[in-house]
Amino acid sequence: MKEIKNTYKNNFFKKIFIKICRILGFEIIDQNNFYVPTQNKFLNENLSIQGKKSITLPLGETKISRKVISLSVIFRSCTNVNMLTQNKKRIFEKTKSEYTFRSLNSIINSLREAQKTFPKIKFDISIIDYNSQKEDLDQLKMQLNKSNFKNSITSLNLNEFKKNIKEINEKNEKVTENQMSNMSNIHKSLLIAKNSCEDLIYFVEDDYLHHVDSIKEMIFTYEKISSQTNRELFLCPVDYPYLYTKTDNTNILLGSTRHWRSINETLCTFLTSKIFVEKYWDKFISMCQYEHYPFEKPLHEIYSNEYCLSPIPSLALHCTNINSIFGLSPNIDWKEVWENNKNY
Repeated sequence: MKEIKNTYKNNFFKKIFIKICRILGFEIIDQNNFYVPTQNKFLNENLSIQGKKSITLPLGETKISRKVISLSVIFRSCTNVNMLTQNKKRIFEKTKSEYTFRSLNSIINSLREAQKTFPKIKFDISIIDYNSQKEDLDQLKMQLNKSNFKNSITSLNLNEFKKNIKEINEKNEKVTENQMSNMSNIHKSLLIAKNSCEDLIYFVEDDYLHHVDSIKEMIFTYEKISSQTNRELFLCPVDYPYLYTKTDNTNILLGSTRHWRSINETLCTFLTSKIFVEKYWDKFISMCQYEHYPFEKPLHEIYSNEYCLSPIPSLALHCTNINSIFGLSPNIDWKEVWENNKNY
């Protein structure tokens, strides 16, 4: 009986101690069984609390000073153009619409997963479409309606922007109609970001497949690293192969479940804040009015002054040709990601 009483007393005082730690904001770790009683979680679970603190063992916690309020996804679609600048077949060799549907599906699934962790963050999806067939647009609308997120579809009017695009590019070549539509779509997405979005904006093209935890990881990482550096950020969800063809210096930082490295180049899929959209408005718009070489040159100039980070391993797959250095990220089972997003 005496031993039972001691056990009861120990459990009682332990519970009181845990409650006090919770009230004071401290965390307790039982290293014997890898359990965190103050959160009722094990160490292999995410211990960070959105908007309050980021926890990375054994480095401790980072107080969050840059809290994410909302995330707007701006999805640029065009199911009639297979490849913008080349005629090669994409990985899996499907019709362009199949990549668009699966890409949107992967984003919706990732948003749903993020919403479970971030119930107070507002999420919405906007599609800007150029010249897709009616049945493809109907499919996109159906996917959006099933998502239960605030959403919209805008059909791009090329004439609204075409007059502002210089016909000869930086290589002294005539700008193609496909490239003009791409530049116009980017221009429209920037206008929506500036006029309608509140906080974070994810600009994404319609041939990127996402891991289900992509959005969640980007939000946790944005809050953590922005709080540590006291700066806004650019996050690219793709670990592009072409970035490994150079020996540029880089910095490695810890996100939530990924390492992130500093980079100075991306394509036109990236996440950033409305603050940066407004700060670098002229740079962004220059990409929509003049075809630079490389096309993303204005973005790269911005990255020379700001942090742009890419995850290791990748959070998304760019569905280009299998031999393209802008496509398959290393060390990921991308066929599994493709199969996981076939039911849309």
